[in-house]
Amino acid sequence: MKKHKKLLITAAVLAAMVVAAIFLLRWVHIQTLYKMYPRDYAEEVTAAAKENGLDPNLVYAVIRQESRFQADAESSAGAVGLMQLTPETFQWLQKQEHGSVTLPTSSLRNPAVNVKYGCRFLAYLIKKYGVLHTSLCAYNAGSGRVDSWLKDSSLSKDGKTLLSVPYPETEDYARKVEQNYEQYKELYGSD
Repeated sequence: MKKHKKLLITAAVLAAMVVAAIFLLRWVHIQTLYKMYPRDYAEEVTAAAKENGLDPNLVYAVIRQESRFQADAESSAGAVGLMQLTPETFQWLQKQEHGSVTLPTSSLRNPAVNVKYGCRFLAYLIKKYGVLHTSLCAYNAGSGRVDSWLKDSSLSKDGKTLLSVPYPETEDYARKVEQNYEQYKELYGSD
């Protein structure tokens, strides 16, 4: 009887240790995901997302893919800042808003300015195309290219949805932002 009781106690202790280990691993996994999918610049993102009718999780997904939250990031194509806006796009957005350029290109290094105009551009593309994947392709490759793709019946049957994207880099970009977006929503919930 004593041996049986010892075995039961040992089994219970082992089971408790396994359960504790599973909870610990799950906790470590979640903490790792929070580090991989941060919400840096929360004040700037929240304000700009709200102003432009965007889900902040989408904005974080774009920033994560564009700059990995590096405010001073600059691409080989000359895109600058958290949301990687080109100076030309920045000037165009200012003209749309103010009728003229009011801020110098160096302002793109300011997180609040970059996120404000990045959100404005993203919202414009979503309104223009009405399909998130298409909008993200335009954010990456430019509206002119996407407009021409949408006119090609081998790439789009309805003029809104891209069946395929001629640039693998752009397709990869849009897919990764969408995956980031899903992960942000799963981690932080929908705003």
